[in-house]
Amino acid sequence: MVIADDQRLVRAGFRVILESEPDIRVVGEAADGREAIEMVRALAPAVVLMDIRMPNMDGLTAARRIIGHSVSRVLILTTFDADEYVYETLKIGASGFLLKDAPPEQLVAAVRCIAAGDALIDPSVTRRLIRRFARAARPASVLPAQLNELTARELDVLRLIARGLANSEIAAELVVEESTVKTHVSRILMKLRLRDRVQAVVVAYESGFVVPDERIDRD
Repeated sequence: MVIADDQRLVRAGFRVILESEPDIRVVGEAADGREAIEMVRALAPAVVLMDIRMPNMDGLTAARRIIGHSVSRVLILTTFDADEYVYETLKIGASGFLLKDAPPEQLVAAVRCIAAGDALIDPSVTRRLIRRFARAARPASVLPAQLNELTARELDVLRLIARGLANSEIAAELVVEESTVKTHVSRILMKLRLRDRVQAVVVAYESGFVVPDERIDRD
């Protein structure tokens, strides 16, 4: 994987944490978005750990180019005061978001999750993201056309994905096996031609299929 952050000490800290794991190897470090793009072209890492605020080229611009022109998956690092970028980065296809002060074990789990082809949004980011959707989303009076192919159970799963629930939590909510939920998620992504569950969240809210709970926006 490649670590992109303009602070040398931050990069070094992430490298120490990640390379302490036997199944994770850091192949490069970038100090800005331009360097990150060059490294991805040269090294083709499975995952790019990308800070948003960097000089020369910001992480959002770099992530857009990496996602559009490579198979590398991008894990965005964010802070509570930078969440205005989250929605835009979701739309361009980032595979996950993690707060920069997340504990080491959460960072490692996130990298593994994304390398395995799944997607992740830090629970702390999810609530703030839903607030943004709450201000922008328009309720649909009928089921959006792109969701017509989904079964009733798949629609139930999509609603819970949009609330930020993990597969295990969805399984508990619907009283089914977690393996069953994984199957439903895979079918939802296939039918909607989506890359991962992060993009499913965007579709659910932008289409008006899911309307944020107003109580969340008032918290």
